[in-house]
Amino acid sequence: MIQVVRETHETPETVAQRLERAGGINRFGEANYRAIWGWNRLAWIGGKFEERDPATGSLLREVIELRQEPKYPAVNRWHIERWLPPETYGSPRAWYAQTIERENGISIPALGPYPSRGEYEHCFTLEGPRGEFVQLTPAVAERIARAIEFSRAHSRSSSRRSLYDRESREERGYENWAFDVLDDAVPVFHKQPFVTVL
Repeated sequence: MIQVVRETHETPETVAQRLERAGGINRFGEANYRAIWGWNRLAWIGGKFEERDPATGSLLREVIELRQEPKYPAVNRWHIERWLPPETYGSPRAWYAQTIERENGISIPALGPYPSRGEYEHCFTLEGPRGEFVQLTPAVAERIARAIEFSRAHSRSSSRRSLYDRESREERGYENWAFDVLDDAVPVFHKQPFVTVL
């Protein structure tokens, strides 16, 4: 019999402390940010699942149920998550209205139960530019949380306005430079005689 073993890691206490310092705590006294190993992060998924014979691949049975499965495809990476309050997901009634699926006459919440205590959502996967593994350190975790908090403090409209202002200044600077170059290329008074009268 084949037994699947998942590689799991607990978040180092120093990382958890730095994330709490960078992002504060929520109304339940928990950190607003957390680091979690991909295999440790499970999420509810409801629907119809097929169970197959490992040797032949033939369908053994179909099961309609609610399961916990890995949330992220990058299971062998660290992920930084940010807590969102329950009201982000709407009311419980709206949650179930939007997430209920029906399979063979059975209603099942596709995303699991309503997150009445809020939920941690993905912000960042810690990996290198080519997808290689990067070790989680307290400094890296804190830097990521502070960068996210900084970006939340600046609205998109103000960021967009500052980009437009910068582009406008650069355009005016170029136009002034171009006019100066063109003025220098033309002889004084366009080769017309100039006489002063006193």
